[in-house]
Amino acid sequence: MENSFFEKVYNTVKLIPKGYVCTYGEIAKYLKTPTMARQVGWALHKNPNPKLIPCHRIVFADGSLSSNFAFGGMNAQYQLLINEGIVFKDNKVDMKKHFYHLI
Repeated sequence: MENSFFEKVYNTVKLIPKGYVCTYGEIAKYLKTPTMARQVGWALHKNPNPKLIPCHRIVFADGSLSSNFAFGGMNAQYQLLINEGIVFKDNKVDMKKHFYHLI
């Protein structure tokens, strides 16, 4: 079960275009598993191919970044987002401008 859920998470994350972010909770809702936002995070922490699966585009609902970003820490996630044109306000992603609605 875990692997199929993880694959669904990875396929969903691939839908988020450059210059946009989504949240753990939004992905969980999109997958019809609204109580599994933490498991979405766990799947992304185990991301087998960060170059193909852009897990850096997933942030908390308030636009903040995870201090446990698995691929270089919060500063690496921040830099990846900045490189894609993401704007930050008060150290958080400007969600009004960059939030990608899956549902």
